[in-house]
Amino acid sequence: MKKMSVVNLDKLVDDFSHIEKKISELHGENNRLTLQLEKTNKLLTISQSQAESAKEECAILQNLIKGLQQAIENQHHLRDENERLKNAACLLEEKVNFCEQGYKSQIDRLMKEIKSKEEEHKTEQKKIHCEMNKRLETKEEEHKQLIEKKDLKILELTRQLRTQEKEKQNEIIKLQIEFDAKLTKLQNRTPQPHPDPNALAQNIYRRKFQHFQEEKNKEIEVLHNTIRDLEQQLRKVQDIRPKRWQI
Repeated sequence: MKKMSVVNLDKLVDDFSHIEKKISELHGENNRLTLQLEKTNKLLTISQSQAESAKEECAILQNLIKGLQQAIENQHHLRDENERLKNAACLLEEKVNFCEQGYKSQIDRLMKEIKSKEEEHKTEQKKIHCEMNKRLETKEEEHKQLIEKKDLKILELTRQLRTQEKEKQNEIIKLQIEFDAKLTKLQNRTPQPHPDPNALAQNIYRRKFQHFQEEKNKEIEVLHNTIRDLEQQLRKVQDIRPKRWQI
């Protein structure tokens, strides 16, 4: 009975030692697992952070991809728009070339018409110049004849004026001779009781002389005015004499 108890204690001790060993191993394993868990948790935290960063980067990349896709779409749209504009530019260029050809033809036609009109104008101008020169020659001849007539009239009036002046002078001399003769005759007569005959004769002579002098002055003034008017008309004719045009 005693012996069996010893055996069981030994076994119990062995078992306990084994259990302690197992416990120690379990503690060691547990510590190792704890460390592994901590490391794993750290790695998980890092992985989660990296996942968050990756998610953010993915979001950024997605936005970038969307932007690139939009840019590509815009580029396609721009390419289509450029193609459309290029086609429109080609059509406009063809239209411009067509219009230029039309304008060039129209300008050539107008230049020919202008040249023809210029030739017609030159011919018409020469014709008009010839006609005007003929008319001017005719007018100059008429003015020349008119001037000659005026000159002749002025000469005739001047001659008449001189003739009248000479006639008046002769008449005055004649009156003076008659007056002297009558005065001598009166002086030879017997004196009468009436006013002085010399004074009376002088008054008569003075009145007659004054009368003839006034008539003479009037006639001379009329002739002078006529001559002056004719000279003024002559100057006007000479001033307005047209000049011949030069072609």
